[in-house]
This record gives sequence, C-alpha cells and structure tokens, in this order.
Amino acid sequence: MNRIVSIGQASEILGVSISTLRRWEMVGKLVPIRTSAGHRRYNLDEIKPGFLHAPEKERRTIAFARVSSHDQKDALERQKQVLELYCSRQNWSFEVVSDIGSGMNYHRKGLKHLLDELVEGRIGRLVITHKDRLLRFGAELVFAICETKGVEVVILNQGDDTAFEEDLEKDVLEIITVFSAKLYGGRSRKNQKLLENVKRAVEEA
Repeated sequence: MNRIVSIGQASEILGVSISTLRRWEMVGKLVPIRTSAGHRRYNLDEIKPGFLHAPEKERRTIAFARVSSHDQKDALERQKQVLELYCSRQNWSFEVVSDIGSGMNYHRKGLKHLLDELVEGRIGRLVITHKDRLLRFGAELVFAICETKGVEVVILNQGDDTAFEEDLEKDVLEIITVFSAKLYGGRSRKNQKLLENVKRAVEEA
C-alpha cells in the first residue's frame, strides 16, 4: 500500500523543514500530489534511495552581511568570513551580499539585490548571522516573502548581536534627525539643539 502523507508528516519523516519541501516543489525536485482541496500529499514509496543527497542544480544560497557605517568595515569582513566558512562547510554554492548602511535604510543596494532575487525565485536559501543584520524593523516581512517563495532562512546566531547597541544608537539618532528636521526645519537652532541633547543622552546611556 502506498504511504501517502501530509506535508507535516513528510517533513518529520525526511528530516527537513516544511519550507524546504515547498522549495523542492518549486524547483521540481519533489512534486507532491494535490488533493481536491489543494493540500499537498507525498507518496513516500516513490522517493528513490539517496534522494536527500541528490544535487540541487537550481538551488542558490545568498549569505547576507551588513554593518551600519564605514568605520565598521572590519566587523563587516568578520561577518562575511563567518558566513563563508559556514556555507563552505555545508558544501553549498553561495553568493555573499553585503551592505554598509543603517538597518532603517530600505534602499540599500545589497538589500534591493536580495529582494529582487527573492521575488524572482532565483534563490533557495538565505543565511545571516543575526536577524538585525537584515533590517532593524521589517525583517519579518522579508522572512514572510521567503516562506511564500519556499526559501529556507538560516540564522546562525539567535542570541544577542555584539554590535546591537552601537547600531541601535545610530538608528535612534537617524529617526530623531528625520522627525526633528520635519518639526523644526533642518537648519533651525531648535533642531540643532535637540539633536545635540539627544546625542549626548544616547552616548551617556
């Protein structure tokens, strides 16, 4: 009797994530049966031995690194080295994409390249050292796109980011600078005084 299982059961039996199964479907590696209601069903008896070790020619990995400013270039290089080492150890074919810019900036060249690749369905995996390396706010939206596109997300470190406080200071100042300029005008004395006081308070904190 054929062993027909749901996507959740197939995930557990094969030892891969549900997002991986969806990605395999997109690239034609493992295409499930669809029920009348549109649910995925997998026939495990049709999966050939050695399937999990078969090469995935269409699968690409992007390793993404970011720092907030040019004086953090050494930290950026360390980030890239960690990502390269990890991906190499997994025998993945990968591309490193890096950015220098605030986590509040959605117009960074590297981020735009990553989003283009995601939307076009050209990658199968995203690797980052910490969630905040992607975006300060809105990383969950990018992860939702990954889920929709069947892209696996690998976050190497779920703990605290050692650069978190320094980056957060820059991001807070950037937010206040924008709103203060709109409120008082970019060159007004009130604006300059407010920014000086905020910067002093952030540095003391």
